[in-house]
Amino acid sequence: MTAHIWLPIPPDDIEGLPEGPDYRYWNGGADFPADPADCVFYVVPYMQPPGVGLRPLPQMRSVEVVQTLSAGIDHVEPGLRHLRPGVRLCNARGVHEASTAELTLALILASLRGVPDFVRAQDRGEWLGGFRPALADKTVLIVGYGSIGAAIEDRLAPFELARVVRVARSGRTTERGPVHPLAELPALLPHADVVILSTPLNDSTRHLADDSFLARMKDGALLVNIARGGVVDTKALLAELESGRITAALDVTDPEPLPREHPLWRAPGVLISPHVGGPTSAFMPRARRLLVEQLTRYVNREPLTNVILMTEPPGEH
Repeated sequence: MTAHIWLPIPPDDIEGLPEGPDYRYWNGGADFPADPADCVFYVVPYMQPPGVGLRPLPQMRSVEVVQTLSAGIDHVEPGLRHLRPGVRLCNARGVHEASTAELTLALILASLRGVPDFVRAQDRGEWLGGFRPALADKTVLIVGYGSIGAAIEDRLAPFELARVVRVARSGRTTERGPVHPLAELPALLPHADVVILSTPLNDSTRHLADDSFLARMKDGALLVNIARGGVVDTKALLAELESGRITAALDVTDPEPLPREHPLWRAPGVLISPHVGGPTSAFMPRARRLLVEQLTRYVNREPLTNVILMTEPPGEH
């Protein structure tokens, strides 16, 4: 058997790849570049339709590492049951933080300052003046305080906020202050002017923002979702938006892509961007650097970075 490494970027376009491995390019096409059974290191295609990256996994009997180029791993997890025990699953920590945090600030500022209204007014040739909410003096709640949550706080720092409140699965202390455990979230929601969702999607966070969560948000608050669409209960959000009690800025939706006739498109007080937190000019250079680092570590049998989990024998949890 010849061991292969599958990459969704042509190997010739990645400067610094370690010599020795047999690199094969596959970005989700109909035909595999080689027998999946010979693949030992699989880099999952990025921004492909659901299920594309899962196709070769049942045949990857020799794979040792599955590397995503996304921060989330929910799109890969359904295929892990096909893999042998001990396969390392790694995410793309370090690739998306800057771009996703940039978009988060853009969505917050655009929503608060009414930029979508200004664009529509420009199309009509209408001068739309008046007072709008500022980000200054607001309390911002970040739900999901990993590397992306921290990067968002980095960019919030100059905006003269009243307070930043951090929430994660478990509580801890950082240089910036406490991170509250998820169990305290219900008590924190009523005090936040802006609630940012940057948590992974898993069994504990699916529909985290349900009717109870949304009802606890203060009147006039802004919900920002740059996590995954499934973190929010869309039906519950629609009810709150249509009441006019809160507003929302969503880079992700459930379902996704959002169908043309879906009522969320026309709900009052919502700004929707089409899941563009990660794909920017910063992506490719950072993705290449990550792959060079990981593959160099792999070839030299050094510990990999960004290991999220290792697969277990069937029936174990």
